[in-house]
Amino acid sequence: MASGIKNGEILVNVTPVETRVAVVENGMLQEVYIERSNTRGIVGNIYKGKVVRVLPGMQAAFVDIGLERAAFIHAADINLPPKSSEFAKQNPDHISALLNEGEEIVVQVTKDPIGTKGARLTTRISIPSRYLVYMPENEHVGISQRIEDEQERERLRRIVSEAIAEDVAEGTANPDGFILRTAADGVPEEDILTDVNFLRRLWSYISASMVNVKAPALIFEDLPLYKRALRDLVRPNIEKIRIDSKETFQKSQQFSEKYVPEVVEQLEYYPGERPIFDLYGVEDELQRALTRKVQLKSGGYIIIDQTEAMTTVDVNTGGFVGHRNLEETIFKTNLEAATAIGRQLRLRNLGGIVILDFIDMEDTEHQRQVLRMLEKQLEKDHAKTKISGVSELGLVELTRKRTRESLGQLLTESCSSCDGRGTLKTAETVCYEIFREIIRESRAYGSTGYMVLASQPVVDMLLDEESASVADLEEFIGTPIQFQVEPGYSQEQFDVVLLG
Repeated sequence: MASGIKNGEILVNVTPVETRVAVVENGMLQEVYIERSNTRGIVGNIYKGKVVRVLPGMQAAFVDIGLERAAFIHAADINLPPKSSEFAKQNPDHISALLNEGEEIVVQVTKDPIGTKGARLTTRISIPSRYLVYMPENEHVGISQRIEDEQERERLRRIVSEAIAEDVAEGTANPDGFILRTAADGVPEEDILTDVNFLRRLWSYISASMVNVKAPALIFEDLPLYKRALRDLVRPNIEKIRIDSKETFQKSQQFSEKYVPEVVEQLEYYPGERPIFDLYGVEDELQRALTRKVQLKSGGYIIIDQTEAMTTVDVNTGGFVGHRNLEETIFKTNLEAATAIGRQLRLRNLGGIVILDFIDMEDTEHQRQVLRMLEKQLEKDHAKTKISGVSELGLVELTRKRTRESLGQLLTESCSSCDGRGTLKTAETVCYEIFREIIRESRAYGSTGYMVLASQPVVDMLLDEESASVADLEEFIGTPIQFQVEPGYSQEQFDVVLLG
């Protein structure tokens, strides 16, 4: 494995209801993963599902895999032979040629259910291990792009290709495919072959399970979070893996000794009284990751807004004025922002389309350096990213593969007071709404009096700044108006009650 400076730690916090994993580098939180016992993610799980609806117009189908909402599969994600009908022969890639309603198929989840959207599926099964991703129905050997040394790439390709050819010749395996992961860089041949054999044995077990179950049914469940962390998150710079649960530590030892022996020495049980996530201020950093504003050391800041369609990031100089001129100030702020954005995308797990509004730079060399800094930060990302250049409007567009909920979606919900708008009507605005409602009810029903139930700020304004308006209204409708504070009401809530 490639060598490097040991400046990273993985912190594992375990409670009966939740497991959290934090990746820390140079004392700074870089990534966080959260898995709650009652809502475990299902990416990687394999199901036998039943097709409940085929949608020719969308080239897709809904599949019941036993979840609350039907899952979704697109024709491009189906690797099945077309049906034998005449239509299927003429349209082999059409969804109606591939699936029928009521049909049972084996699928794997590629995206968790997010918001109102069901899980996303594929029939192209892939199973990861420490060094490999196994593709039982794909005769292909691929290498992670992050392994850049050509000699090493060729060595790894040769090891796996020869193993496949030998097993097929001996009749012990069917032609299959593998992708060598970044963690395979520099790993001895025997360790790679151990993974090959393990994955094939696992697939034999899964294949046997498919035959005996009736859809919808779970066939294979991916590892729990703490084991996935040992398999997927340990990089050359990780010095320690600290776990605050004795039971989970012991299970991690057993798992590592069998599947990832190179990390056994890094495992450490943390029995300290101080919570493990307090060691590097992880709890505080998590709270900050739920806010819109990210402060930069220079005095500038970025604003992150997440919507259902996309995420926007706006860069501002704030109080940073630089030492020479405005262009230098802008350049330094944008450079610092590019670094912060790369980290925030990982930390918040922001996926889909991301629009970056850097401060306008006139110098094309400055633009190039800021883009290069952004690309460098994105190279650290586990998720697949693609970045565009600077548009005519000065915006940078990038995409980041979304496979699970963002940190905000996982930990927060829309505000019941503002319904997710992030703003509330002012007390003054609500007062005028109350006036209009009283006039409407007076004309519609008539009454000997009205009681207004509202929040404290609204009632305060009605009795103070708007008291003259209230007096004018009482004279206009010829009826007295009373006020009562309702502690449970938000600022926008009110009721007008008829008193007779």
